[in-house]
Amino acid sequence: MKASRFAAIAVGLMAIGVAGSPLAQNLAASPAYSGHITDTRTGRVWTPSLDSLDAYQPTDPNHPVNREFNARDQRASVPGMIMQRPRAQLLGTVPMVAGPGVPVMTIDSPSLQAVPGQRWISILYVTNNSLGSIDAIVDCHFTNHGQKVESIRLYVPTAGPGERLGIAVRGPPGDMFVDKVVCVPMSPI
Repeated sequence: MKASRFAAIAVGLMAIGVAGSPLAQNLAASPAYSGHITDTRTGRVWTPSLDSLDAYQPTDPNHPVNREFNARDQRASVPGMIMQRPRAQLLGTVPMVAGPGVPVMTIDSPSLQAVPGQRWISILYVTNNSLGSIDAIVDCHFTNHGQKVESIRLYVPTAGPGERLGIAVRGPPGDMFVDKVVCVPMSPI
């Protein structure tokens, strides 16, 4: 009886066109993540330097990456502050508008993604709004329900006047739950 009921539901869905919808096709095909990212501000397509990390996101709802979790049950964290000197990709230049009310450096909201079996990664954009070169230092905090999981200090490569850089930040191991990353400029301010 269950099989016939399932078949009837499937036929009904196909009749109303859900099986042919872009969402259903995307879920059925779900190609591997290409690794290319488009910067919304400059329009440039780039590939972050992840040292062969595969950013494929599994579609199986029972995969550990996709399961719900109780954030308060996690007690694990990485102690101290981890230092990173990531490679940066020059994405282009922007108007140099630093002055009253406009900071020398801006950071776009970082994205957050788990790489199954590897680490959490965050894609960060640093923009130099000044007429001079800057050596930026950025602190990124990976958290789980407000609790620290890992803190990272980034020593960003030198950004020339008006340059916009794309950076891949390596976070904690993928088996630790993370729900947010916040990155704040430490220098220059």
